[in-house]
Amino acid sequence: MTLIWTAMMIDKKYKHIYGPVGSWRLGRSLGIDLIFSDDKICTFDCVYCQVGKIAALSDKREIFVSAAEIIKEIKSLPPLKIDYITFSGRGEPTLAKNLGEVIREIRKIRDEKIAVITNASLIDRKDVQDDLALADFVMLKLDAPSQELFLKINQPIKNTELNKILKGIKEFKLKYKGKLALQLMFIEENKGLAQELARLAKDIGPDEVQINTPLRLCDITPLSKKEIDAIKLHFKGMKVVSVYD
Repeated sequence: MTLIWTAMMIDKKYKHIYGPVGSWRLGRSLGIDLIFSDDKICTFDCVYCQVGKIAALSDKREIFVSAAEIIKEIKSLPPLKIDYITFSGRGEPTLAKNLGEVIREIRKIRDEKIAVITNASLIDRKDVQDDLALADFVMLKLDAPSQELFLKINQPIKNTELNKILKGIKEFKLKYKGKLALQLMFIEENKGLAQELARLAKDIGPDEVQINTPLRLCDITPLSKKEIDAIKLHFKGMKVVSVYD
């Protein structure tokens, strides 16, 4: 992080963008938070979430921040080296009904590639698929091979079904022209099911598999590099990157 950027963040000039930060998946990433709120609003309340306990579980898409506000902040940026402009933040980015609009507006003024990091909870919806299709790189969460473990680890909003998510991912993969990655967060509860998760991943056929464990501050103890290296062996034949790489 540059000194000029640190100063700008302290000045609170920017409410909806942050960084650029170094990312093991994206290089230098400028983050955009379309769910700007004092509280986290998401479809999941994952046990390992670094943001903390969820304030509101919701699966309703709405506009939290206008496209004009985002574009105003981006236009005011000083010269910065950025590899990706990334939609992430304090909540699930696909809850933003104007995700697609913001992506289109950014493309008018910036040349960097655009990424979306999503928990895939709404991927079975056509409007969400259409918005994600506008990005260059989409990263979809997959932490569990069964509904039971899905409920335990991801703690989703009521009536969320893993099978519907998997079906939506496969549908999206068939029509998506960009780079698709599966992001798998391994903790004690699912580390013994790496082989089952690898089978699901191979069935989906992503361009990349991202093996992660919660190294950032949270209540869950991360797996060791040795454990992650052992997990990676189950994904042989696929392009794999890990947080320890």
